[in-house]
Amino acid sequence: MLARFFTSPKRSFSSLSEQEILALAISSEEDDARIYLAYADQLREQYPQSAKVFEDMAEVEHTHRNQLIEMHRQRFGERIPLIRREHVRDFYDRKPDWLRANQSLDQIRTEAETMEQGAYRFYVEAAQRTTDAATRKLLGDLAMAEQGHEEIASMLGERHTPEDVKSEEDATSHRQFVLTYVQPGLAGLMDGSVSTLAPIFAAAFATGDTWQTFLVGLSASVGAGISMGFTEAAHDDGKLSGRGSPLKRGLASGIMTTLGGLGHALPYLIPHFWTATITAGVIVFFELWAIAFIQNKYMETPFLRAAMQVVLGGSLVLAAGILIGHG
Repeated sequence: MLARFFTSPKRSFSSLSEQEILALAISSEEDDARIYLAYADQLREQYPQSAKVFEDMAEVEHTHRNQLIEMHRQRFGERIPLIRREHVRDFYDRKPDWLRANQSLDQIRTEAETMEQGAYRFYVEAAQRTTDAATRKLLGDLAMAEQGHEEIASMLGERHTPEDVKSEEDATSHRQFVLTYVQPGLAGLMDGSVSTLAPIFAAAFATGDTWQTFLVGLSASVGAGISMGFTEAAHDDGKLSGRGSPLKRGLASGIMTTLGGLGHALPYLIPHFWTATITAGVIVFFELWAIAFIQNKYMETPFLRAAMQVVLGGSLVLAAGILIGHG
């Protein structure tokens, strides 16, 4: 019984025979080709040129697989043992499909580079453990090919994704990020920061009680966050507008709305009224200018116009809350 707990279900790489090493290389090349084709399918609609790059890379992996199968046929016959990377301890992993489905273009390129580096290390180690001269040469050649895959990707990228296309694809990726996360999040941050100013500061000056003011701010922030999140998710499914997943947009809007309100509600956990109020006022100042900065950076709104819209508008709401609280 105890042996079952201390024995790993995976084989160590050093325990593999030369036939098993070849079989592992074959299955790994098959997996990598499928991954590259999956990337191509994922990118084809928005990034057709990059999709072509991954199709060509899959073709390279398929060529490697055929070379390995031919070597196995010459040395060991037609029957290839079933051994995959998940059967081998400390072997480089591949993410499952559901973890790769929503990667950005830059994440896919980085993942491909990581795949190539892992394959290179495998072939170097495999070649060192092989005594047959022809097999050792093939594994060494494949190691050099995998090391050069980054150059192949660059070459294919120059052929299929010249600089103007890369710039266009990067712009598309950036635009999608802005539509799915930045716009809803910024709208939420503005709503949470500005709309909660009046009730929080009105409660503060009306009661003079920091704890009661915090409860008002907490309820206003959470309520506004839930409302904004549901509104954003419900009013547009993203299919026609291209704004992306309604769930992602709703979460971005709801979370940022809540954080926008909590920013100047949390200082009222300080029991001293004026210390809490001054701290909250300083936070409001930085919040409003941060929103203006985000508008300028991601929404390309001229900074002075953003400052006028956000800072001036927020200051008026803050003043209204203080006047109402004093009344």
